Amino acid sequence: MRGLTGAGPERARGSTQAVIAVGTALAALALFAAACGSGGTGARDEGPAHASAVAGSVASPPPSASDKYPQVDPVALVKTDPEVSGAVKRELKPCNGDEYPVDVSYGDLTGAAVDDVVVNVLTCTDAVGIGSYVYRDEDGEFKNVFKSEESPVYAEIDQGVLSVTRQYYEKGDPISSPSGEVVTPYTWRAGGFAQGRPTRNEYSKSAGGGPTSAPDN
Repeated sequence: MRGLTGAGPERARGSTQAVIAVGTALAALALFAAACGSGGTGARDEGPAHASAVAGSVASPPPSASDKYPQVDPVALVKTDPEVSGAVKRELKPCNGDEYPVDVSYGDLTGAAVDDVVVNVLTCTDAVGIGSYVYRDEDGEFKNVFKSEESPVYAEIDQGVLSVTRQYYEKGDPISSPSGEVVTPYTWRAGGFAQGRPTRNEYSKSAGGGPTSAPDN
């Protein structure tokens, strides 16, 4: 979930398979030779043939990507954002070559025509979140509509709701071992994010123990 930015997934494409029924072995041989001469598709690469495929039919090409899904440069988005603090911008440096410690996710949080963009800025050494931001498309330009720079912080899209996790420490906790986390949901209402009721997860200090949940009053 958390790591360096990389290339996005590519849509897999299936191949078309034609099924030709023949009456005799001699006729089948003739049709096969004709198909080879006209440059057939050959063996199918992946997936089963469509159940409705019949002789001579051609499968419809997969739909092109919708304009709803944006493509953004998250590093440029953060560095040019006046809402992002100077401290976060100074920490936003390549960790390895030209790879930045930025996590990006897309989804519908605000009901805009284009998917919203959630950007998390992390540290290179231990991937601790130092800033989380949500950008919304407004008239063709992405605007900052949410930010949290209370480190450690990490924002995610959870079934159309913005879920923000903030770890907390008690006295004596080492940096590598927080006492727990507070997870807060945010929903889009009347042009802004409204905070919901947080949930506090207390990490077990015993070996092999997991976190325990309790509402944060």
